[in-house]
Amino acid sequence: MAGKRTRVLVGMSGGVDSSATAALLLEQGYDVVGITLKLWPQDCVSRAEDKCCGPQAVTDARAVCHQLGIPYYLIDESAEFQGKVIQYFADEYKAGRTPNPCVMCNQDLKFGRLIQRADQLGAHYVATGHFARVEHGPEGARTLLKRGRDSRKDQSYFLFSLRQDQLARAMFPLGDKTKADTREVARHCRLKTADKEESMEICFVPDNDYGKFLQQAGLIQQHRGEIVDLQGKVLGEHDGIEFYTIGQRKGLGLSSPRPLYVIELDAARNRVIVGDDSALVIDEFIAERCNWIAWGAPPPVFEATVKIRYNHPGAPATVRLLPGGAAGVKLHVPQRAITAGQASVFYQEDLVLGGGWISQKQTGQTGFQRTK
Repeated sequence: MAGKRTRVLVGMSGGVDSSATAALLLEQGYDVVGITLKLWPQDCVSRAEDKCCGPQAVTDARAVCHQLGIPYYLIDESAEFQGKVIQYFADEYKAGRTPNPCVMCNQDLKFGRLIQRADQLGAHYVATGHFARVEHGPEGARTLLKRGRDSRKDQSYFLFSLRQDQLARAMFPLGDKTKADTREVARHCRLKTADKEESMEICFVPDNDYGKFLQQAGLIQQHRGEIVDLQGKVLGEHDGIEFYTIGQRKGLGLSSPRPLYVIELDAARNRVIVGDDSALVIDEFIAERCNWIAWGAPPPVFEATVKIRYNHPGAPATVRLLPGGAAGVKLHVPQRAITAGQASVFYQEDLVLGGGWISQKQTGQTGFQRTK
Protein backbone atom coordinates (compact mmCIF):
# COMPACT_ATOMS: atom_id res chain seq x y z
CA MET A 1 0.00 0.00 0.00
CA ALA A 2 1.12 3.51 -0.68
CA GLY A 3 2.96 5.69 1.79
CA LYS A 4 1.44 8.26 4.09
CA ARG A 5 1.53 11.35 1.92
CA THR A 6 0.23 9.60 -1.15
CA ARG A 7 -2.50 11.69 -2.73
CA VAL A 8 -5.97 10.14 -2.87
CA LEU A 9 -8.88 11.57 -4.82
CA VAL A 10 -12.17 10.96 -2.99
CA GLY A 11 -15.41 10.90 -4.95
CA MET A 12 -17.77 13.03 -2.84
CA SER A 13 -21.51 12.46 -3.27
CA GLY A 14 -22.61 14.69 -0.43
CA GLY A 15 -23.61 11.67 1.68
CA VAL A 16 -22.29 10.24 4.93
CA ASP A 17 -20.35 7.39 3.29
CA SER A 18 -18.12 9.50 1.09
CA SER A 19 -17.73 12.06 3.91
CA ALA A 20 -16.52 9.36 6.30
CA THR A 21 -14.23 8.00 3.59
CA ALA A 22 -12.47 11.35 3.26
CA ALA A 23 -12.21 11.72 7.04
CA LEU A 24 -10.71 8.25 7.51
CA LEU A 25 -8.09 8.74 4.80
CA LEU A 26 -7.13 12.12 6.22
CA GLU A 27 -6.78 10.53 9.67
CA GLN A 28 -4.52 7.87 8.15
CA GLY A 29 -2.19 10.56 6.84
CA TYR A 30 -3.07 10.61 3.18
CA ASP A 31 -3.07 13.80 1.10
CA VAL A 32 -6.82 13.93 0.41
CA VAL A 33 -8.60 15.82 -2.34
CA GLY A 34 -12.39 15.85 -2.63
CA ILE A 35 -14.18 15.89 -5.96
CA THR A 36 -17.79 15.76 -7.09
CA LEU A 37 -18.64 14.81 -10.64
CA LYS A 38 -21.59 16.91 -11.77
CA LEU A 39 -23.53 14.23 -13.59
CA TRP A 40 -26.97 15.68 -13.96
CA PRO A 41 -28.32 17.48 -17.02
CA GLN A 42 -29.71 20.92 -16.26
CA ASP A 43 -33.34 19.78 -16.39
CA CYS A 44 -32.57 17.40 -13.53
CA VAL A 45 -31.05 19.87 -11.09
CA SER A 46 -34.20 20.53 -9.09
CA ARG A 47 -35.52 16.97 -9.04
CA ALA A 48 -34.27 15.91 -5.62
CA GLU A 49 -32.25 17.92 -3.18
CA ASP A 50 -31.00 14.86 -1.30
CA LYS A 51 -29.68 12.90 -4.27
CA CYS A 52 -26.31 12.95 -6.01
CA CYS A 53 -27.97 14.64 -8.98
CA GLY A 54 -29.24 17.51 -6.83
CA PRO A 55 -27.54 20.78 -5.88
CA GLN A 56 -27.78 19.98 -2.16
CA ALA A 57 -25.29 17.16 -2.70
CA VAL A 58 -22.71 19.66 -3.95
CA THR A 59 -23.40 22.02 -1.07
CA ASP A 60 -22.93 19.21 1.46
CA ALA A 61 -19.81 17.81 -0.20
CA ARG A 62 -18.20 21.24 -0.35
CA ALA A 63 -19.08 21.90 3.31
CA VAL A 64 -17.54 18.59 4.42
CA CYS A 65 -14.32 19.30 2.54
CA HIS A 66 -14.19 22.76 4.12
CA GLN A 67 -14.66 21.21 7.58
CA LEU A 68 -11.87 18.72 6.90
CA GLY A 69 -9.60 21.38 5.43
CA ILE A 70 -9.06 19.61 2.11
CA PRO A 71 -9.30 20.94 -1.46
CA TYR A 72 -12.60 20.45 -3.28
CA TYR A 73 -13.39 20.37 -7.00
CA LEU A 74 -16.68 20.21 -8.88
CA ILE A 75 -16.23 18.80 -12.38
CA ASP A 76 -18.92 18.76 -15.06
CA GLU A 77 -19.25 15.25 -16.53
CA SER A 78 -22.92 15.55 -17.49
CA ALA A 79 -22.30 14.84 -21.19
CA GLU A 80 -20.43 11.65 -20.34
CA PHE A 81 -23.16 10.63 -17.90
CA GLN A 82 -25.84 11.27 -20.50
CA GLY A 83 -24.08 9.10 -23.07
CA LYS A 84 -22.67 6.32 -20.90
CA VAL A 85 -25.42 5.90 -18.31
CA ILE A 86 -28.73 7.55 -19.19
CA GLN A 87 -28.66 6.55 -22.87
CA TYR A 88 -27.66 3.01 -21.89
CA PHE A 89 -30.54 3.01 -19.40
CA ALA A 90 -33.03 3.88 -22.15
CA ASP A 91 -31.51 1.56 -24.77
CA GLU A 92 -31.70 -1.44 -22.44
CA TYR A 93 -35.38 -0.91 -21.75
CA LYS A 94 -36.04 -0.52 -25.48
CA ALA A 95 -34.32 -3.87 -26.06
CA GLY A 96 -36.53 -5.62 -23.51
CA ARG A 97 -33.85 -5.76 -20.83
CA THR A 98 -33.76 -4.29 -17.32
CA PRO A 99 -30.62 -2.14 -16.91
CA ASN A 100 -28.34 -1.65 -13.93
CA PRO A 101 -27.10 1.94 -14.25
CA CYS A 102 -25.05 1.85 -11.02
CA VAL A 103 -22.67 -0.73 -12.51
CA MET A 104 -22.14 1.40 -15.62
CA CYS A 105 -21.66 4.56 -13.57
CA ASN A 106 -18.98 2.87 -11.45
CA GLN A 107 -17.25 1.48 -14.53
CA ASP A 108 -17.31 4.55 -16.76
CA LEU A 109 -17.59 7.52 -14.41
CA LYS A 110 -16.39 6.77 -10.87
CA PHE A 111 -13.51 4.57 -11.99
CA GLY A 112 -13.28 5.89 -15.53
CA ARG A 113 -13.43 9.67 -15.68
CA LEU A 114 -12.52 10.00 -12.00
CA ILE A 115 -9.24 8.17 -12.59
CA GLN A 116 -8.50 10.54 -15.45
CA ARG A 117 -9.12 13.46 -13.09
CA ALA A 118 -6.86 11.80 -10.53
CA ASP A 119 -4.06 11.77 -13.09
CA GLN A 120 -4.57 15.48 -13.72
CA LEU A 121 -4.41 16.23 -9.99
CA GLY A 122 -1.44 13.99 -9.26
CA ALA A 123 -3.44 11.46 -7.23
CA HIS A 124 -2.41 7.81 -7.27
CA TYR A 125 -5.61 6.36 -5.84
CA VAL A 126 -9.34 7.00 -6.20
CA ALA A 127 -11.46 6.30 -3.12
CA THR A 128 -15.22 6.00 -2.81
CA GLY A 129 -17.67 5.20 -0.04
CA HIS A 130 -18.54 1.74 -1.34
CA PHE A 131 -18.96 -1.04 1.19
CA ALA A 132 -16.53 -3.44 -0.46
CA ARG A 133 -12.91 -4.49 0.01
CA VAL A 134 -10.04 -4.41 -2.43
CA GLU A 135 -6.80 -6.30 -1.88
CA HIS A 136 -3.70 -4.95 -3.58
CA GLY A 137 -1.13 -7.70 -4.03
CA PRO A 138 2.58 -7.37 -4.84
CA GLU A 139 3.51 -5.87 -8.18
CA GLY A 140 2.44 -8.16 -10.99
CA ALA A 141 -0.21 -9.92 -8.90
CA ARG A 142 -3.93 -9.50 -9.50
CA THR A 143 -5.92 -7.01 -7.47
CA LEU A 144 -8.81 -8.79 -5.75
CA LEU A 145 -12.30 -7.58 -4.92
CA LYS A 146 -14.18 -8.89 -1.87
CA ARG A 147 -17.51 -8.37 -0.20
CA GLY A 148 -17.80 -5.65 2.43
CA ARG A 149 -17.74 -6.88 6.02
CA ASP A 150 -21.26 -5.56 6.59
CA SER A 151 -23.31 -8.11 4.65
CA ARG A 152 -26.39 -5.87 4.77
CA LYS A 153 -24.58 -3.03 3.00
CA ASP A 154 -22.14 -4.95 0.77
CA GLN A 155 -21.85 -3.25 -2.64
CA SER A 156 -19.31 -5.50 -4.36
CA TYR A 157 -22.07 -6.58 -6.76
CA PHE A 158 -22.02 -3.12 -8.37
CA LEU A 159 -18.24 -3.26 -8.90
CA PHE A 160 -17.89 -6.58 -10.73
CA SER A 161 -17.15 -4.97 -14.11
CA LEU A 162 -14.08 -3.03 -12.95
CA ARG A 163 -10.91 -3.94 -14.83
CA GLN A 164 -7.61 -4.75 -13.17
CA ASP A 165 -6.16 -1.32 -14.01
CA GLN A 166 -9.16 0.32 -12.31
CA LEU A 167 -9.13 -1.91 -9.22
CA ALA A 168 -5.38 -1.38 -8.82
CA ARG A 169 -6.07 2.31 -8.15
CA ALA A 170 -9.22 1.86 -6.06
CA MET A 171 -9.57 2.31 -2.31
CA PHE A 172 -12.65 1.44 -0.24
CA PRO A 173 -11.94 2.58 3.33
CA LEU A 174 -15.42 1.53 4.50
CA GLY A 175 -14.96 -2.09 3.45
CA ASP A 176 -14.30 -3.29 7.00
CA LYS A 177 -16.93 -1.08 8.61
CA THR A 178 -20.67 -1.19 9.24
CA LYS A 179 -23.06 1.61 8.44
CA ALA A 180 -23.21 2.44 12.15
CA ASP A 181 -19.40 2.68 12.23
CA THR A 182 -19.50 5.03 9.27
CA ARG A 183 -21.96 7.39 10.93
CA GLU A 184 -19.85 7.33 14.10
CA VAL A 185 -16.78 8.42 12.11
CA ALA A 186 -18.76 11.33 10.68
CA ARG A 187 -20.15 12.28 14.10
CA HIS A 188 -16.70 12.15 15.65
CA CYS A 189 -15.52 14.63 13.02
CA ARG A 190 -18.72 16.68 13.48
CA LEU A 191 -19.53 16.46 9.79
CA LYS A 192 -22.89 17.85 8.74
CA THR A 193 -23.69 14.67 6.80
CA ALA A 194 -23.40 12.35 9.85
CA ASP A 195 -27.14 11.79 10.15
CA LYS A 196 -28.11 12.43 6.56
CA GLU A 197 -30.67 9.96 5.26
CA GLU A 198 -29.45 7.75 2.43
CA SER A 199 -31.29 7.35 -0.86
CA MET A 200 -31.97 3.83 -2.10
CA GLU A 201 -33.34 4.82 -5.50
CA ILE A 202 -31.67 5.41 -8.86
CA CYS A 203 -30.07 8.82 -8.45
CA PHE A 204 -31.41 10.39 -11.63
CA VAL A 205 -34.96 8.97 -11.52
CA PRO A 206 -37.39 10.98 -9.36
CA ASP A 207 -39.85 8.99 -7.22
CA ASN A 208 -38.35 5.77 -8.65
CA ASP A 209 -40.71 6.15 -11.65
CA TYR A 210 -38.34 5.23 -14.47
CA GLY A 211 -41.08 5.11 -17.11
CA LYS A 212 -42.12 8.69 -16.41
CA PHE A 213 -38.47 9.78 -16.42
CA LEU A 214 -37.79 8.15 -19.80
CA GLN A 215 -40.84 9.78 -21.35
CA GLN A 216 -40.19 13.25 -19.92
CA ALA A 217 -36.57 13.05 -21.07
CA GLY A 218 -37.76 12.23 -24.59
CA LEU A 219 -35.89 8.92 -24.57
CA ILE A 220 -38.92 6.72 -25.26
CA GLN A 221 -42.42 7.21 -26.60
CA GLN A 222 -45.51 5.13 -26.05
CA HIS A 223 -46.02 2.54 -28.79
CA ARG A 224 -48.84 0.07 -28.56
CA GLY A 225 -48.27 -3.65 -28.81
CA GLU A 226 -49.77 -6.97 -27.82
CA ILE A 227 -49.82 -8.75 -24.49
CA VAL A 228 -49.85 -12.47 -25.21
CA ASP A 229 -49.72 -15.69 -23.23
CA LEU A 230 -47.05 -18.36 -23.65
CA GLN A 231 -49.02 -19.94 -26.52
CA GLY A 232 -49.20 -16.61 -28.36
CA LYS A 233 -52.85 -15.88 -27.64
CA VAL A 234 -53.54 -12.15 -27.52
CA LEU A 235 -54.86 -11.11 -24.11
CA GLY A 236 -54.60 -7.34 -24.30
CA GLU A 237 -52.49 -4.36 -25.31
CA HIS A 238 -49.65 -2.39 -23.79
CA ASP A 239 -48.13 1.06 -24.39
CA GLY A 240 -44.52 -0.11 -24.74
CA ILE A 241 -42.38 -2.98 -23.46
CA GLU A 242 -40.18 -0.39 -21.72
CA PHE A 243 -42.81 -0.03 -19.00
CA TYR A 244 -42.62 -3.68 -17.93
CA THR A 245 -40.15 -5.86 -16.07
CA ILE A 246 -39.81 -9.62 -15.63
CA GLY A 247 -41.94 -10.89 -12.75
CA GLN A 248 -44.29 -7.89 -12.79
CA ARG A 249 -47.86 -8.67 -11.81
CA LYS A 250 -49.54 -5.33 -11.13
CA GLY A 251 -50.50 -2.88 -13.84
CA LEU A 252 -51.05 -5.41 -16.64
CA GLY A 253 -54.67 -4.38 -17.16
CA LEU A 254 -55.76 -7.95 -17.84
CA SER A 255 -58.79 -9.87 -16.63
CA SER A 256 -57.85 -13.42 -15.72
CA PRO A 257 -59.10 -16.10 -13.31
CA ARG A 258 -55.52 -16.63 -12.13
CA PRO A 259 -52.63 -14.25 -11.44
CA LEU A 260 -50.51 -13.47 -14.50
CA TYR A 261 -46.91 -12.29 -14.49
CA VAL A 262 -44.56 -10.86 -17.10
CA ILE A 263 -42.46 -13.81 -18.27
CA GLU A 264 -40.62 -12.33 -21.24
CA LEU A 265 -40.28 -9.11 -23.23
CA ASP A 266 -40.05 -9.57 -27.00
CA ALA A 267 -38.55 -6.36 -28.36
CA ALA A 268 -38.47 -7.60 -31.97
CA ARG A 269 -42.25 -8.08 -32.03
CA ASN A 270 -43.08 -5.46 -29.40
CA ARG A 271 -44.78 -8.08 -27.26
CA VAL A 272 -45.20 -8.56 -23.53
CA ILE A 273 -45.46 -12.29 -22.78
CA VAL A 274 -47.31 -13.32 -19.62
CA GLY A 275 -47.93 -16.58 -17.79
CA ASP A 276 -48.22 -18.33 -14.46
CA ASP A 277 -45.73 -17.68 -11.70
CA SER A 278 -44.23 -21.14 -12.25
CA ALA A 279 -43.00 -20.03 -15.68
CA LEU A 280 -40.69 -17.52 -13.98
CA VAL A 281 -38.66 -20.27 -12.32
CA ILE A 282 -35.62 -21.38 -14.31
CA ASP A 283 -32.40 -23.25 -13.61
CA GLU A 284 -30.11 -22.13 -16.42
CA PHE A 285 -29.07 -18.91 -18.11
CA ILE A 286 -26.23 -17.30 -20.02
CA ALA A 287 -24.06 -14.45 -18.74
CA GLU A 288 -22.61 -12.35 -21.56
CA ARG A 289 -19.62 -9.97 -21.70
CA CYS A 290 -18.04 -11.50 -18.62
CA ASN A 291 -15.33 -9.72 -16.67
CA TRP A 292 -13.04 -11.89 -14.54
CA ILE A 293 -11.36 -10.43 -11.47
CA ALA A 294 -9.90 -13.41 -9.61
CA TRP A 295 -8.24 -14.91 -12.69
CA GLY A 296 -6.70 -13.84 -15.94
CA ALA A 297 -7.97 -17.08 -17.49
CA PRO A 298 -10.77 -18.77 -15.52
CA PRO A 299 -11.02 -22.56 -15.37
CA PRO A 300 -13.38 -23.97 -18.02
CA VAL A 301 -15.82 -25.17 -15.33
CA PHE A 302 -16.08 -24.05 -11.71
CA GLU A 303 -18.49 -23.89 -8.78
CA ALA A 304 -19.65 -20.55 -7.43
CA THR A 305 -22.38 -18.69 -5.62
CA VAL A 306 -24.19 -16.42 -8.08
CA LYS A 307 -26.18 -13.30 -7.32
CA ILE A 308 -28.75 -12.53 -10.03
CA ARG A 309 -29.69 -9.14 -8.64
CA TYR A 310 -28.33 -6.85 -5.93
CA ASN A 311 -30.71 -7.92 -3.16
CA HIS A 312 -30.55 -11.61 -4.09
CA PRO A 313 -28.96 -13.78 -1.35
CA GLY A 314 -27.01 -15.83 -3.89
CA ALA A 315 -27.49 -19.39 -5.13
CA PRO A 316 -25.02 -22.23 -5.73
CA ALA A 317 -24.27 -22.87 -9.39
CA THR A 318 -21.95 -24.57 -11.84
CA VAL A 319 -20.41 -22.13 -14.29
CA ARG A 320 -18.82 -23.13 -17.59
CA LEU A 321 -17.07 -20.88 -20.04
CA LEU A 322 -18.62 -20.36 -23.48
CA PRO A 323 -17.21 -18.81 -26.65
CA GLY A 324 -17.25 -15.06 -27.06
CA GLY A 325 -16.65 -14.11 -23.45
CA ALA A 326 -19.87 -15.68 -22.17
CA ALA A 327 -20.58 -18.22 -19.45
CA GLY A 328 -23.33 -20.79 -19.02
CA VAL A 329 -24.78 -20.89 -15.50
CA LYS A 330 -26.51 -24.02 -14.20
CA LEU A 331 -28.26 -23.32 -10.91
CA HIS A 332 -28.37 -26.10 -8.36
CA VAL A 333 -31.70 -24.72 -7.13
CA PRO A 334 -33.98 -23.01 -9.71
CA GLN A 335 -34.49 -19.29 -9.16
CA ARG A 336 -37.38 -16.94 -9.86
CA ALA A 337 -37.51 -13.93 -12.20
CA ILE A 338 -33.99 -14.07 -13.65
CA THR A 339 -33.99 -10.88 -15.68
CA ALA A 340 -32.13 -10.11 -18.89
CA GLY A 341 -29.96 -7.03 -18.57
CA GLN A 342 -29.24 -7.49 -14.88
CA ALA A 343 -25.78 -8.40 -13.62
CA SER A 344 -24.95 -11.92 -12.50
CA VAL A 345 -21.98 -11.85 -10.15
CA PHE A 346 -20.02 -14.94 -9.11
CA TYR A 347 -18.55 -15.42 -5.64
CA GLN A 348 -16.53 -17.97 -3.70
CA GLU A 349 -17.03 -17.07 -0.04
CA ASP A 350 -16.22 -13.31 0.09
CA LEU A 351 -14.14 -13.28 -3.09
CA VAL A 352 -15.67 -11.79 -6.24
CA LEU A 353 -14.64 -14.09 -9.08
CA GLY A 354 -16.22 -11.88 -11.75
CA GLY A 355 -19.54 -11.58 -13.47
CA GLY A 356 -21.48 -10.87 -16.61
CA TRP A 357 -24.79 -9.60 -17.95
CA ILE A 358 -27.79 -11.92 -18.00
CA SER A 359 -28.71 -12.69 -21.60
CA GLN A 360 -32.09 -13.13 -23.25
CA LYS A 361 -30.72 -16.28 -24.88
CA GLN A 362 -30.43 -19.74 -23.37
CA THR A 363 -27.85 -22.38 -24.28
CA GLY A 364 -28.91 -23.76 -27.66
CA GLN A 365 -32.22 -21.92 -27.73
CA THR A 366 -33.89 -18.53 -27.60
CA GLY A 367 -35.40 -17.48 -24.29
CA PHE A 368 -34.95 -18.98 -20.86
CA GLN A 369 -35.41 -22.68 -20.26
CA ARG A 370 -38.41 -23.08 -17.99
CA THR A 371 -38.65 -25.58 -15.19
CA LYS A 372 -41.78 -27.69 -15.47
